[in-house]
Amino acid sequence: MSGSEKRDDIVRAALEIIAEHGFHGAPMAMIAERAGVAAGTIYRYFENKDVLISELYGELEKKMYPFILDGYSSEAPFRARFIHLASALLRYFIGFPLHFRYLEQYHNSPYGVAFRRDKLMGKAGGCDVFREMFEQGTKQQVLKDFPLVILFGLSFGPLVALARDHILGFVQLDEEMIGRITEACWDAVKR
Repeated sequence: MSGSEKRDDIVRAALEIIAEHGFHGAPMAMIAERAGVAAGTIYRYFENKDVLISELYGELEKKMYPFILDGYSSEAPFRARFIHLASALLRYFIGFPLHFRYLEQYHNSPYGVAFRRDKLMGKAGGCDVFREMFEQGTKQQVLKDFPLVILFGLSFGPLVALARDHILGFVQLDEEMIGRITEACWDAVKR
């Protein structure tokens, strides 16, 4: 097995175990066992568990943004851009439930709090399409005059909750329902 294959196995195992058991319920020994490597092998690729957790988040973000941005046009009317991003995000969450579970844990943990703050402030780098869209919409008076964190909450809080409920089997989200949900999120933030 090559080095990159071992690293990929470690990342996959960490994703699965953390999604199942949370950060504290995922000791490095358990990750190593699931990955089929010796415990010390993990440290050849990741300095410690915190680095593994952060790098795994970065890898998921790199997979998520191309999915969300596929077919997106910053030149489209504002409403169409919002609907595209919101529905693509919801489709991603329900299409990749392990990713969703990891991302949700990350954003609601001490690991993700500082990252979320930096993202809202434009300091985190990476894809800032959501923040930029909300800033532009507020400036152009297309969106209600709320702080960014409230616009994010009104727009994406329902998507996260409904993705979770879909994954848990409480509701079935098909394309029609995804469209209706994203329209309702739009209604919550538009002027």
